Amino acid sequence: MAPRNPSSTTVRKASYGRRMTLMLIGVAVVFGGVFAVKALMGKATNEFFDNMPQPPVEVSTFQARSEQWSGTAESVGTLVADNGTDVTTEAGGVVQHIAFESGQTVRKGDLLVQLNTANEQAQLKALETAARLAVTQRDRWQELGQQKLVSRAEVDERIADAATTQAQAEAQRALIAQKTIRAPFDGVLGIRKINLGQYLNPGDPIVGLQALNPIHVDFTLPEQRMNEVAIGAPVRLEVDAQPGKPFEAKVTAIEPSVDANTRNFKVRASLENPGGALRPGTFGRVGFDLGRSSDVVVVPQTAVSFNPYGNAVYVVVEAPKQASAEPPAEGMPQATHVVKQRFVTTGPARGDLVGITEGLKPGEVVVTSGLLRLRNDAGVTINNKVQPAAQDKPEPENR
Repeated sequence: MAPRNPSSTTVRKASYGRRMTLMLIGVAVVFGGVFAVKALMGKATNEFFDNMPQPPVEVSTFQARSEQWSGTAESVGTLVADNGTDVTTEAGGVVQHIAFESGQTVRKGDLLVQLNTANEQAQLKALETAARLAVTQRDRWQELGQQKLVSRAEVDERIADAATTQAQAEAQRALIAQKTIRAPFDGVLGIRKINLGQYLNPGDPIVGLQALNPIHVDFTLPEQRMNEVAIGAPVRLEVDAQPGKPFEAKVTAIEPSVDANTRNFKVRASLENPGGALRPGTFGRVGFDLGRSSDVVVVPQTAVSFNPYGNAVYVVVEAPKQASAEPPAEGMPQATHVVKQRFVTTGPARGDLVGITEGLKPGEVVVTSGLLRLRNDAGVTINNKVQPAAQDKPEPENR
């Protein structure tokens, strides 16, 4: 066999190395070109969106106005009966007679339920007989004692026996009276919870009883109001059960201490309720005047952007002339106004309106809808055909 030529092997290796180098250079050029084209396209896209004109936002507006609001306080409360309880029995027994109907109006002392007292009545007769005998013996021994025929100790013993038997008879009468359940106060009964022949244990509920006239409303106020409410102050009360019919009440009691957990104190107002239209447990809205008034700038609550870092409104101003002179893009409306974001200090609220104490003047126009799409100096167009509600005493529509 002829030996391999080393020069030809070297040539082949050099040729293979050149091809690999050229191939790597080609791949680098191709991928570099792709990335360069992509970068140029991304830059052009960003420039297009950065310079793309923004269409104006269609908003509704409200002209801020000055109003004089009297100082008021509002709260929510619960109606409470003047007297209210579940009628129960102190002694156990079988229901022998039910003398009431569910929902009946009763007077204090009216009979409601009679439990079986046959055994107690028999025991009472025996005790009364024993008491009469003890009294007779007491009187006889007192006469003998006056005649010095018996000792004073024997007379005292007979007197004690007579008192004991009389007390036992009185205790039996009290037990019988406990089994005769009567209304503890005037009021309206609820739904009967017992049946004839049922055995009642002491404390078992028989029927609910509520005194509806007068009636009270209990509500709470923050501690800052402690010196602003007094006994006899008039209170307005509204309940959902009587829509559109306010009731007048007067403050009758104020809790002298403030709850350490809530920093609120409890107030009770009372009012007459002769027809029983108001019922205990009803939710009520309470309001009363604080006796002073102040001027506030009012706007709808929808005009205020409530944020943790501060409340703000968007004030509408005329669009700059140079901006309005630029021709709008094809098919895009021209902005007639721009908005300026302004931080404000809010005050009391009434219905759909809120008072602005700082940051806004009467006559300035604010945006009332579309706030989420706005930014400072954004172009807008005004459309007030449909506006959010702006009433100080809104009333929901019945549907």
